Amino acid sequence: MAEAERIIGTPDIPEAAGAEPEHTDKSAASGERSDSPGAREPAEPSGSGSGSEEKAAQAERPRGKRRIAVLFTVAALAYALDLISKIIVVAKLEHHEPIEIIGDWLRFEAIRNAGAAFGFGEAFTVIFTVIATAVIVVIARLARKLYSLPWAIALGLLLGGALGNLTDRIFRSPGVFEGAVVDFIAPKGFAVFNLADSAIVCGGILIVLLSFRGLDPDGTVHKN
Repeated sequence: MAEAERIIGTPDIPEAAGAEPEHTDKSAASGERSDSPGAREPAEPSGSGSGSEEKAAQAERPRGKRRIAVLFTVAALAYALDLISKIIVVAKLEHHEPIEIIGDWLRFEAIRNAGAAFGFGEAFTVIFTVIATAVIVVIARLARKLYSLPWAIALGLLLGGALGNLTDRIFRSPGVFEGAVVDFIAPKGFAVFNLADSAIVCGGILIVLLSFRGLDPDGTVHKN
């Protein structure tokens, strides 16, 4: 009997042979279906929050290159124009009659000014000299982190104007750090000034406008 069963073979019993492979095949099939497109919802990237923060940080970083060359180019141009104009005024206009440019509204008249811009504070010549020197030092130090072109132009105007008037205070009479500044632009009903004063005022106005717009010298923009 046993020999007959061995020859014929044992019948297929699900528990003995076919059940486990069939279950495995079904699991594999179900696994393939679960991996198919649309079967599972895509997992949200874990770094989405950090990615937005990184983009915001990059937006706040200074962009472009340093504008030191622009700063000193503008300063050199403003200083050169002021110095040349004063040399011409001293040589051709001082001790002479004023020259009318636009009737009585604008004329050139050589005046020695011991005070600040536009003739204010003549009794504080030394103090104004110290202030001008401090402004030059501050601008020179700020140049290391200067990335904004408008700020470079504004600071260049300030630097050139300060250097122009400081040159007069150091080298002109009556003495070192007490020299009188040469002024010659005389609008009607207004104080007499020079190109250095104009550069300082224009640079100051530009700085105020940039500050209102939230633009910093390093090129970043902040909101109040």
